[in-house]
Amino acid sequence: MSRPWRDARRGRLLAAVGLLLALSPSGGPEGPSRASQDGDVIAITGGTVHTLGAAGTVEGATVLVAGGRIRAVGQDVSIPPGARRIDAAGKVVTPGLMDSFTRLGLVEVGQIASTRDFATDDGRITAAFDPVDGLNPRSTLIPINRVEGLTRAVVAPAAAGSLIAGRVAVIHLGMEEDLVVRTPVALFAVLGEAGARRAGGARAAALLRLREALQDARDFATNREAFARGERRDYALSRLDLEALAPVAAGKLPLVLQVERASDIHAALRLAREEKLRLILAGAAEGWMAAEAIAAAKVPVLLEPLTNRPDSFEALGSTLQNAARLRAAGVTVAFMTGSAHNARNLKQSAGNTVAAGLPWEEALRAMTAAPAAIWGIADRYGTLEPGKEADVVVWDGDPLEVTTFAEVVLIRGREVPMETRQQKLRERYRRLDGDLPPAYVKP
Repeated sequence: MSRPWRDARRGRLLAAVGLLLALSPSGGPEGPSRASQDGDVIAITGGTVHTLGAAGTVEGATVLVAGGRIRAVGQDVSIPPGARRIDAAGKVVTPGLMDSFTRLGLVEVGQIASTRDFATDDGRITAAFDPVDGLNPRSTLIPINRVEGLTRAVVAPAAAGSLIAGRVAVIHLGMEEDLVVRTPVALFAVLGEAGARRAGGARAAALLRLREALQDARDFATNREAFARGERRDYALSRLDLEALAPVAAGKLPLVLQVERASDIHAALRLAREEKLRLILAGAAEGWMAAEAIAAAKVPVLLEPLTNRPDSFEALGSTLQNAARLRAAGVTVAFMTGSAHNARNLKQSAGNTVAAGLPWEEALRAMTAAPAAIWGIADRYGTLEPGKEADVVVWDGDPLEVTTFAEVVLIRGREVPMETRQQKLRERYRRLDGDLPPAYVKP
C-alpha cells in the first residue's frame, strides 16, 4: 500500500468520522449493558417514579420486575434474594416512551428506494396494504431510538396514489425477532391538501371518494356470496381493500385521518358522525381552532409537537400552544414524529410543549398512557403498575430536558444493550493513528 494512497484514505476516513459523530446519539453509557433474560428479577431502587397510574409520583420508590412484568411499585417493596438491583437514587423513572406515528422498521436510508417499504403505488392495494409484512426487526434505526427511551411505536404507511394508505400496527423496540404487539390497530387515510391532490384537486372530491369506499365496503360485507358469484355492481376498490376497509366501515376499527386545517377537521368530524366511524385525527396543525368540537366528539389527536410555523396554506394557524389548548378543552392528545431516524427526538419536542403551557405530566402522558389508551394496549403498557409489561426507563434527569439521557431501558422486562451502530463505528474510528482497522487493511 503506497503512503500517498494511505494518507488519502485516512483523510476520507476522518471526514466519515465527523459525519458519524454528528449522527451518533451522545450521552449514556459508551459500552454495552448486559441484556437481561426473560426470567430475571430486577429491582430499580431509590428513584423518583412517575407511575402515571393511581399511585401518582412516588419518591425513593422501588420498581420490582419479574417475568417481564411489573410486580410491585412503592417505597416498601420487598426485594427477593438474588434480584439484580439497579440504583436509581437521584434519578427519574418513567414508563418507556411511545411514538404514535413512525416509519420504524420500514425505512433504512431515506434516499434509497429499495430500503423504503412504507408505501405502494399499486392502485389495487390501498386499504389492504400492511407494512408489517415488510418490517425489518434488524433495522439499525431501532437501537438508535431505543437507547433514547423509546420502547414502543406505531408504524404506519404513507399515502402514495390513494386516499387510503393501509393498515397501522403497534410494535415494541425490543430484541426479539417478532416486534409486533398488535395489528391492525387502525387504517390510515388522508384528507386536506394531500387528499385533494389524490382526488383530482378538490377537497370535496376526496370526501366523496372516501364515502364511496366506505359504502362499497359495507355493501361487500353484506353481500360477499353475491360478489363471489359476480352478482354485485363494480366496486371502487379491490376485493382485498374492501375486506380491509369493512371493519372500519362497521365501526370496529379506527380510521386515522391526516388533516391540518380547521375546516378539514370539522369535515372529518362530520364524516365520522354521519358514517359512524371511530376516528383518530393526525397532524391537526389547526386543531386548537376546533378544540371544542373535537372534545365533544371524543376524538383523540396525534400531534407533532414542534409544528409551529405554516409550511402550507392549510397550517396557517399552527402554534406550539396547540397541545396545551387541546388538552385544556378536554381532548386526548398523543405525540408523534412521523419519522424513523429521529423518533428519539419525541421527548425533546414534548419539552417544548411544556414551555408553551402544557403541564409536565400531561406531556409525559402524551408519550405513554395516552397512546396506550388510543391504540388499545392500555391493559399491558403505559403506566408503571403491577401486572403491566415492564417497559421502564431510568433517566439521569428530567426526561423532557435535552441534556437528559436514558441510563437503563427495559422493554417487556428485559434490559436492552445501550449501544448502537453509530457508537460502535465511533469507537472503531476514534483513533486513526497507527494501522487502519483490520477490515480496511489490504491483504
